[in-house]
Amino acid sequence: MAALMWKGKTARFPRSNLLKLCSDVFSSQSTKFFGTKANQPEFGLLFDIDGVIVRGKKVLPSVPESFQKLVDKNGTFRIPTVFVTNAGNALRHDRAIQLTNWLGVKVHEDQVVMAHSPLRMFHQFHDKRVLVSGQGPVADIARNVGFHNIVTVDELRKTFPTLDAVDHARRISGAGPNEKSFVPVEAVVLFGEPVRWETSLQLIMDVLMSNGYPAVAPPGILYPHIPVLACNMDLQWMAEACMPRYGHGAFLLCLEALYKKITGKDLIYTALIGKPSEITYHHAHHMVLNQAQSIGINHNLKRLYAIGDNINTDVFGANLYNQYLSQRKASGRMKQVARTRTIEHHLQADPSDWDMGAENCLSILVETGVYSVDREESLLDHTPRDFLPVEEKLREPNFTVQNVCKAIDLVFQQESYQ
Repeated sequence: MAALMWKGKTARFPRSNLLKLCSDVFSSQSTKFFGTKANQPEFGLLFDIDGVIVRGKKVLPSVPESFQKLVDKNGTFRIPTVFVTNAGNALRHDRAIQLTNWLGVKVHEDQVVMAHSPLRMFHQFHDKRVLVSGQGPVADIARNVGFHNIVTVDELRKTFPTLDAVDHARRISGAGPNEKSFVPVEAVVLFGEPVRWETSLQLIMDVLMSNGYPAVAPPGILYPHIPVLACNMDLQWMAEACMPRYGHGAFLLCLEALYKKITGKDLIYTALIGKPSEITYHHAHHMVLNQAQSIGINHNLKRLYAIGDNINTDVFGANLYNQYLSQRKASGRMKQVARTRTIEHHLQADPSDWDMGAENCLSILVETGVYSVDREESLLDHTPRDFLPVEEKLREPNFTVQNVCKAIDLVFQQESYQ
């Protein structure tokens, strides 16, 4: 089986094709790094946000002071640094502003990878009519990553008001004003956990079971259903509360269970992106290289360090990507790397000429979020369905430290960097 073959039985495309997909949609100026420079780092940093930098909107102790180690006297990052979050309820620009305020260090939007960021590469869906689910500015987010024909769950509810029947106080009788002219949905995009789960679960199920047109009851079970692209598989995440909170992975679990119970068949994800998906780490890897170039680093980055608080997403995802890097090197296919793109940059290169350089992606687990030595459940396997079965070694961090400050110190020690 290929290094990145999708392990789940229900996936429409093998995961290896997701990385291969990038080469079809992402053109880039190939950047080759030669030589090294004194005092310049040969590594890059990938930081999770929730449970590492903040809990909810409360900045964790010593975080701003810790990030001063990563910038020069002008406040510019001297180490290639990217923030990789499974959050999907905001635009990158807005999250960069938040990070700047939290850290006291200027963070640019091209240093931020949201759960939905890799959707920019899925060009074959950008012109399809998509139902988008989540909270926050979901329509703006969808447009920002390339979709053009968008309908939100709330818009669908207004068009078909009788479909949303759980909350008696919100029930509406009769047809909606645009029901007859409704254009069928061709794909479903799940950005993150919605606010009204009962409404979103019901309407998404209706769309999946009706081939995108819930005005007419289907004659039977239409399978396979229309494509589903899901971002953010976190079952739990850490906010201000003393215990982890439900994440989008919990919503996906409900959707999977409902679809299975009602149809007797497995829900198919055309793509699962966000951590722990390798496509997300590959996208982040490329952005680290972009940042390295922007701050004057003109040599290969040999290692990536991924710092997170969740064994099932941050550690597992970093280790999966490390496995991919190792197997790619061992197979002698160093040049056959998928290409990706950012909003601002359309990198163009022949895939045979593209070499990302890094040999390892090392996982660092911090104890300030979901994982805690005091919570036995934080060690349980919450791996998303389509990533099962999991080799236990992929859930084992390379390093475990108390907090992000200790993580930065550890990296500097490992790299003999001052």
